[in-house]
Amino acid sequence: MTREVLVVDDDRPVREALAQTLELAECTVRVTGSFIEAKDHIATGFPGVILSDIRMPGRDGFHLLDHAHGIDPELPVILLTGEGDIPMAVKAMGAGAFDFLEKPCAPDQLVAVIDRALNTRRLVLENRRLKAQLETGDPAARMIFGTSELAEALRHTVRQAARAGTEVLVTGPPGAGVSKVAEVIHLMSPGAGGPFVKRAAAGLGPDTLGTAWAQAAGGTLFLDEVMTLPTESQYALLDRLDPGGEARLVAGSTADLAQAAAEGRFNADLYYRLEVLRVRIPALSERPEDIPVLFRHYVAQAAEQAGLAVPEIGPDHLAALMAQDWPGNARSLMSAAMRFVLGMPDSSAAVAELGLTEQLARVERSLLIAALGRQNGRAAQAAEALKLPRKTFYDKLARYGIRPEDYRR
Repeated sequence: MTREVLVVDDDRPVREALAQTLELAECTVRVTGSFIEAKDHIATGFPGVILSDIRMPGRDGFHLLDHAHGIDPELPVILLTGEGDIPMAVKAMGAGAFDFLEKPCAPDQLVAVIDRALNTRRLVLENRRLKAQLETGDPAARMIFGTSELAEALRHTVRQAARAGTEVLVTGPPGAGVSKVAEVIHLMSPGAGGPFVKRAAAGLGPDTLGTAWAQAAGGTLFLDEVMTLPTESQYALLDRLDPGGEARLVAGSTADLAQAAAEGRFNADLYYRLEVLRVRIPALSERPEDIPVLFRHYVAQAAEQAGLAVPEIGPDHLAALMAQDWPGNARSLMSAAMRFVLGMPDSSAAVAELGLTEQLARVERSLLIAALGRQNGRAAQAAEALKLPRKTFYDKLARYGIRPEDYRR
């Protein structure tokens, strides 16, 4: 969402001064002198925030507040008050105004209130978008969040895997949500009406495996961390993988199965059978642009779970989150969201206290890793995507200790 503000004031010098202050704060500003003109802007869905004088000829700020909330009850309306209007403004707060400012107001005070309103609006719109996703008939859109190219590619691959009806191998780094993606594949598969049976592969003997397979008849058997499946059970599983079998297998792994098969630590025939259709979940470090979307979603979940109001998430906090590596991926981000909701200290706050140079370096490193992830570790293509000369790109990789081969899949 852009920083859109609609300024409504019948005093031209005042509204022009307000607009100048907000434009210097990188807001997109439109100015009007009356309720009638403001209505046209609101009808087109322009403003993220409305800043309106209370006393205006004809219909005043109260009429504007009622009209705006008739269209969108969560649209922030900030009222400007004269010296004698404060009791009136307090009454307006009870009627749903976001805040009020006494004229003349200091620029820093104005910008602070506008920033708070814009952040609130951003969170409202993001929650609406996520709710709309949850109400769609597409489990991939409902359950796999993110707006990056990698997130959309993951949703596309999941849909393809679900339709295929064959065995699927879901891989990803620890904490990336392998079991969640396996569940989405089941929900979108022809056997969605059947059971989804989840079992940890470690210690699963042939007999127990057979029982789980029978329980999943007509649906999906998900074996988590399939590399830990005992050797005898790997052979037993391979024997059950016949076309048109009673259950569909989705196997999950955070380990490198290809390397394990090459070293004889995993049944090579089973690996090749699973590898035919593989869904890879990218690490958060490969798609830092998805971190704000995911964090807002997890914060909303955590607040509901804790029975607390959703706290405001400032842009500095989101920037700090994006500058981290998140080796624990989504699981770590969920924990950070719960700590944030509970008001507990978090390591992400320390990032915000770093100097600008260090923060920029962390963000640059994340973008380099993300580009390599999108290009399957191909450095030349990643450099081109970032519009960097190859020498500059390789110099940056060396500076941050990044190896392209670590991002090949």
